[in-house]
Amino acid sequence: MSSTPYDDVFRTLLTDCTELMIPVVNEIFHTNYTGNEKIRLLQNEHFIQMPDGSKQERITDSSFEIMSDNTCNIKCTKRYHIECQSFEDGSMIVRMFEYDTQIALENRELTPDTLTVSFPDSAIISLRHTSHTPDEMNINILTPGGNVSYNVPVLKVRQYSADELFEKHLFFLIPFHIFVYEKDFNEIEQNDEKLKKLEAEYTYITKHLNEASHAGILSEYTKAAILEMSRKVVKHLAAKYKKIKKGVNLNMGGKVLNYRDKDILNRGRAEGFIEGEASGHAEGFIEGEEQTKIQIATKLLTCGNDIKSVADITELPEETVSKLAEKI
Repeated sequence: MSSTPYDDVFRTLLTDCTELMIPVVNEIFHTNYTGNEKIRLLQNEHFIQMPDGSKQERITDSSFEIMSDNTCNIKCTKRYHIECQSFEDGSMIVRMFEYDTQIALENRELTPDTLTVSFPDSAIISLRHTSHTPDEMNINILTPGGNVSYNVPVLKVRQYSADELFEKHLFFLIPFHIFVYEKDFNEIEQNDEKLKKLEAEYTYITKHLNEASHAGILSEYTKAAILEMSRKVVKHLAAKYKKIKKGVNLNMGGKVLNYRDKDILNRGRAEGFIEGEASGHAEGFIEGEEQTKIQIATKLLTCGNDIKSVADITELPEETVSKLAEKI
């Protein structure tokens, strides 16, 4: 199945602002992660063996592990697989099983007489739903040794109000909030009063994102990424509705991400993770992460960014960034 702009937004936000996925996992699976856990993104490209012997590539929207703390072993690492669905075509549950099986096989444990596979906890984020969309789907596997089944919960984006997204810290879902109004686009486009209500809703969203950033709940970088991804979704979903597009975008202020800064940040994060892994212990990971933040801050300052924005992006104290600026 070909990728949609909404899949791209989902993957971009997952890559750039990975920590936003933790409240989503809590909401879907009723877990109690605090937000202090480490998330490790896993390989999203998988190859499915077809009946004729050929292989077809499948790209998952998200495959990741959550590690409960810095000192735990493999037992407190949980693997997740979440797909973003924009259209109901009846085949999603089949694809979920294909992906889950491949993820399980890629992380198999093999001894001379036993193959052990661990399936991830899987879920679907549905951008559009109808009265027939289930709250969860089921996969039943009939084996010679007995029957096995597991549930795939479905999170329905359009069921959440803007207030609920903020109350539950579901910032990851904000770019998709515009789907709530999709069925009313024709009417909103032609009705100035309803258009103003929609614009007011996005003024409210932007205001609360700014407040979350000032309170330290979100970094400035994460807030900017959410706003940018929101603009991208609106651009595609409301492509035929000029008033809606213009009105919503005008009410989502804030700077557009500088992709040079973004590349520096993502490259630094990747290098920091590799450094932490190479050390072979949790303390090395923490030290590597702090060193990486300082390296990223130095590069961003060299590129001309101000002290406050660098502190927001790297999540370093302004005092630390100020001292780095003095050295530069």
